[in-house]
Parts: sequence; C-alpha cells; structure tokens
Amino acid sequence: MIKRVKRLRQLMQEEGIGYLLITKPENRLYLSGFTGSTGVLVIGPETADLLTDFRYIEQARQQCPDFNIVRVEQQSVFGVTSDVIRNYKGEKLFFEADHLTVKEFNELKEKLGEISLAPCQGLVEQLRMIKDDQEIELIRQAMAIGDQAFEHILKYIKPGVSEWELTLELEYFMRKQGASGPAFDTIMASGPRSALPHGVTSERILQPGDLLTMDYGCVFQGYHSDMTRTMVLGQPDQKQLEIYNIVLEAQLAGIAAVKEGVKASEVDQAARQIITDRGYGEYFGHGTGHGVGLNIHEEPRLASKSDTVLKAGMVVTIEPGIYLPGWGGVRIEDSVLVTQNGCEILTSSPKHQLLKL
Repeated sequence: MIKRVKRLRQLMQEEGIGYLLITKPENRLYLSGFTGSTGVLVIGPETADLLTDFRYIEQARQQCPDFNIVRVEQQSVFGVTSDVIRNYKGEKLFFEADHLTVKEFNELKEKLGEISLAPCQGLVEQLRMIKDDQEIELIRQAMAIGDQAFEHILKYIKPGVSEWELTLELEYFMRKQGASGPAFDTIMASGPRSALPHGVTSERILQPGDLLTMDYGCVFQGYHSDMTRTMVLGQPDQKQLEIYNIVLEAQLAGIAAVKEGVKASEVDQAARQIITDRGYGEYFGHGTGHGVGLNIHEEPRLASKSDTVLKAGMVVTIEPGIYLPGWGGVRIEDSVLVTQNGCEILTSSPKHQLLKL
C-alpha cells in the first residue's frame, strides 16, 4: 500500500495536484487495504488520512497501519474532511469527478468554505490498470474458481432445467470454493435468448438443440474473474457450427494480437475483422474486451476508438460474439494477462470446439 500511495503522489505531482479526496470504494481499497463500507481518503504530499466512523476504527487501524485514522460521526464524513483539509490553508482539494454526487459536492463545498474544489478523474485508475504480483495472484485464484465452476455445472445442464436453477447452482458452488459472491449478474441465456449480449438469467426451460451462453465470474478477496462459454444441448446444426467457429477464430485472433506496446484498438480490430469478413459484422456491436480487477469492467477498454497502449501487467478480456435476433448467439471469452511478448490466458475451460451436452 505504501508503494501505491507513493506512485499516486508522483502522478499527483505531475498533474499539479496537492491534495486528493478519494471516495470510490475500490480506489480506497486499492490504496489503503480498508474493506469497510464507509470511509474516504485524503492524500497529500506527505499525508495520508483515512476518515471513517466508530464502527470501523479498530478495523481501519488493523488494515491500514500507515494511514492516519480520523474518527468521524456517521453520515458526516465530509464535515470532518473539512477539518482535515483546513490544516492545508490555501490549498485546493481535488475530488473524483466521476463518483462524487451533486449533493455530496454541494455539502463539501459548503463545509470547506474558502478552500476551493477541483475535479479530476482516472488518476488512481491509471495505477490500477497495471496489476502488481499480489493482485495477479488474487485474480488467478478468482479465475481458477470460475474454471472449477464450469466443470461442475456441466453435470447439471440438460433439457428441462431452467436457466435460474443453473445460475443458483453455479453461484453456490463458487461461494463454496471461497468466492464472496458473483462478479456480476450471471448471464445464463439459452435458445433465442442467447442473442441477448447481456441476457441475464430468466426462468426459461432449456430445450433440446438450444445454444446456451454462460457469462459469469466471481469475486475473490476483492478481485474479479470473467469468462464466457457457449455450448449446445445435443447435436449442433450446420449454422450453429458455422457461427461458433467464426467467433472462435475471431477470439483466437484477438488473443494473438495482445502484446505489450500494441494499441487496444488493434486487438479489437483483429477480432472484429474476422467477423466482418464472414459477413456478420453488424451482429457484433460491442467492444472486444475490457480490463478486469477490483471492478469487473475497468480500463483499458478494447474498442475501436481506444488509444490505450497495452502494457505488461494489464488483465483484459477477449470476448467477441455474434448475435442473431430470433435465432441465438455465440460469445467466447477468456481473461488474459498482458506480457512483454504476448499474453497468458488465465481461464482454461475448453472452447476449441462447440461443446455438445
């Protein structure tokens, strides 16, 4: 945590930021290790304050030994923030513009008086894009739970079972393996519903011949996993095989394009071009991937307009898909760790042929 705060201070100095108010829970966790539900950080050139209420004082002292712990009254964090900041007369307080609500901003502005407020965003997120060894290990464990869950759920997938039953079993299993919960609302989309890119679980009963798309993950000690697999209940028809193989080719092309120094947009283009060349470009309407870490969707974005250059230590998904309304859809997704010479695939569940159940 000390190293992370030092890196943030260096960024702040480069951006001309003296004091920064951290309100995003995931940024607070990243910088301090604090897992409580209430609290803010104030980071200065030589200071690091964690403000929280009575419920979390002892927890904060144990988890954040390098922070100055300031006790506040419940629901009045911003009032005491002003007391902390008033020690830095003439300074400007920067805040996370993409998180602070208008109500919170107005309250803070009123209490700070003559101390001015200034917006900034993406500062901590810049640091979070590149994972350190500890983060990578936690992500590996989260991905491993996802792979175990896939192997487990295959035994339950059959005609007559509902999407909801499968989701409950999947999420229960991941919790038993140590996950604190699902990474997001599990997508369990069967038959024509598989054409919905974010077709979250319904009560639909699986039928023979259905395509089934499962997009799911878990949270392990704050870090997320993400994986998608598409399978068929019974013998696939020619069109199902065609669409699946196109998506698989696109996904493998995207993975092959991942390397330090490559633009995120180039990875998107590598996958997208395959689908476009096969005549299904209009049916692939989302980006090829996104970063994964303390959030399930974070920077960098692997999309056509992204100018982010990939760096070793980033963890991203590669997840092209084809979605045909009224027929169904196919998506295949792996999470990968960017390396200097390519990438390491962190999810290992089978995908190289359409799985028949």
